[in-house]
Amino acid sequence: MIKSMTGFGRGTYQSEEFTIGVVTSTVNHRFTDIQLRLPEELAAAEPQVRALVQSYCQRGRINVTVTVEQTRDIAYELNRPMIRGYLAALDMMKNEFAISGEIDINTIASLPNVIQSVANLSGLEEALSSGLEAAFKQALQAVVEMRTVEGRGIAREMAERLDVIEKNLSIIERDARAGVELARERLQRRVHDLAADVNIDESRLAQEVVLLAQRADISEEISRLKSHIEQYRSILESEEPGGRKLEFLLQEMNREGTTIQAKSSGLAISKAAIEIRTEIEKLREQVQNVE
Repeated sequence: MIKSMTGFGRGTYQSEEFTIGVVTSTVNHRFTDIQLRLPEELAAAEPQVRALVQSYCQRGRINVTVTVEQTRDIAYELNRPMIRGYLAALDMMKNEFAISGEIDINTIASLPNVIQSVANLSGLEEALSSGLEAAFKQALQAVVEMRTVEGRGIAREMAERLDVIEKNLSIIERDARAGVELARERLQRRVHDLAADVNIDESRLAQEVVLLAQRADISEEISRLKSHIEQYRSILESEEPGGRKLEFLLQEMNREGTTIQAKSSGLAISKAAIEIRTEIEKLREQVQNVE
């Protein structure tokens, strides 16, 4: 069954050190566009996250926000080698450039990485290996469920539109043969009316009638349109993403419908062809949200 490209899901994972939150929303898009908002401490997990997201959502714009909160007090320690390096560099700067002033605790404490979390690295490693993936799976499963439910609704509506197309196609098929015969009779009457006192070459007239019938024949268009409808229904039931295939089929269906309308001469056929093209246009709008 087809899926829509609209969905929303949340996922959480909590350990002794961290609570990881994942919020995912998806909307329709021609391609796969993953927008990630990861905290700095999880930046290294971006390739893993992208691969996981794409395994659940093959098409659409996917917006993902990840948050990490500490759930208990964390011990810190001094990065002594770095502090010694900073002090040596600052002292050298002061002497070499004759800069006045004293180096105090505020100066040192504001420098990057002089104070480090004791448990941060090990906690993050655990979260990345299990917690992050668990939170993502929870969120993405909710997204897929929503996309599946909405996809069922879209599929039902599409199937109803296909029924309308087939109904009108039956009208066209029924009246097409009679339409060709009617056109032949009209041509014969017109020729006889215009040349009442002139001998008519019956063989030439017969040729013209054949040519007229060929130009008005829509049997091939009807056959192809039936085939496209059958393929369309098959894709609606498929487990594979079918949005792109449906878009292509609708282009072909619209082409056949346009040709039928152009060739039609009878009022009933013309009206039915317009109904078919109207339903195809509605399908083209709906398919924009199919994965």
